[in-house]
Amino acid sequence: MASMAWIVFSSTLALIAALSFFLREWLWTRLIRDRKLPPGPTGWPVFGSLHLLGKLPHQDLHQLAEKYGPIMYMRLGLVPTVVVSSPRAAESILKTHDLVFANRQPNEAAKYISYEQKNVSFAPYGSYWRNVRKMCTLELLSNHKINSFMSTRKEELALLIGSIKDASRERAAVDLSAKVSSLSADISCRMVFGKKYLEKEFDEKGFTPVIHEAMRLAASFNLG
Repeated sequence: MASMAWIVFSSTLALIAALSFFLREWLWTRLIRDRKLPPGPTGWPVFGSLHLLGKLPHQDLHQLAEKYGPIMYMRLGLVPTVVVSSPRAAESILKTHDLVFANRQPNEAAKYISYEQKNVSFAPYGSYWRNVRKMCTLELLSNHKINSFMSTRKEELALLIGSIKDASRERAAVDLSAKVSSLSADISCRMVFGKKYLEKEFDEKGFTPVIHEAMRLAASFNLG
């Protein structure tokens, strides 16, 4: 009796799963047809097509683009995403129709690391973003400003070379990645704040670990 009940239960569960699969395929096909979306993988509820991306997502996206074309629609979690992988299409989106695609969707990681998306890299398109970008261009990225910090860059580079020379005299190993990261941080601090800061002055974790954590959070998947 118990085995018969298990067979009925398993059959019912398999039938429900099969119906769910075909219903999902039908709804997805109709959605793409009605909304004229680019072709792309179907995806699962909630997770979308995240299961198709592994440790090397750029290679996975390349393989998907070979199957679905240079303009592909997919969902990353609950976030609808259009993936563009051809130079011509990228130029059309980033240059010809850039204002249409200029806005940035809400992102939990960006809210966490940039004061509710106030950073110029994460802020939604609008008057605030335009003003911040203008300020960055004039005060940090203009030719005049870049040239004015040339002596700062030379000083920091000389300090780096000096520390490497000292290490070579003592035949000590040099972590070049850490040195270059510290150089970049020191130059940025002097340009923005007018002085250098010790690691412990930023946070109990240190400046570099905080930057690494921010990069990790920014690269994390957002299920929406």
